[in-house]
Amino acid sequence: MAFKAALIVLSDRAASGERADACIPVMKERLGEVYSIVRERVLPDDAGALQAEIIELADSRIADVVITSGGTGLSPRDRTPQATAAVIDYEVPGIAEAIRAASMEHVKSAMLSRALAGVRDRTLIINLPGNPKAVAESLDVVLPVLPHALELLADRVEDG
Repeated sequence: MAFKAALIVLSDRAASGERADACIPVMKERLGEVYSIVRERVLPDDAGALQAEIIELADSRIADVVITSGGTGLSPRDRTPQATAAVIDYEVPGIAEAIRAASMEHVKSAMLSRALAGVRDRTLIINLPGNPKAVAESLDVVLPVLPHALELLADRVEDG
């Protein structure tokens, strides 16, 4: 059974058409055929819009995993972590910690990322950076454990 993934990019410039988004294609390529892409959105850096998307995707069980890209830095418009934190039930800090640790091997400024991961109902939400190369590197860290995480959330893992 393919897991359902929703991909959301937060970028004022990409949302306005000023530049093309380069992160969703990278996400789709990395997710391959194991994940069914149920939604692709490019939104401005707007906390309310992101919160509404996450709530709809999780509460309606449209997606098993929501992967966001962008809005995780220190700029005043970077509000993705706050928007995500406001609507999740609990954090899964190991995911963001692992991404930051691996990313720092490539670029020291990865320590400035405020990205987080968490769960709303049975949907996993993962914030990724807004750079396509960083998205690929981050997904390489997460993908080996993602199926197990989603199986746990779906209550499809047997004890033993």
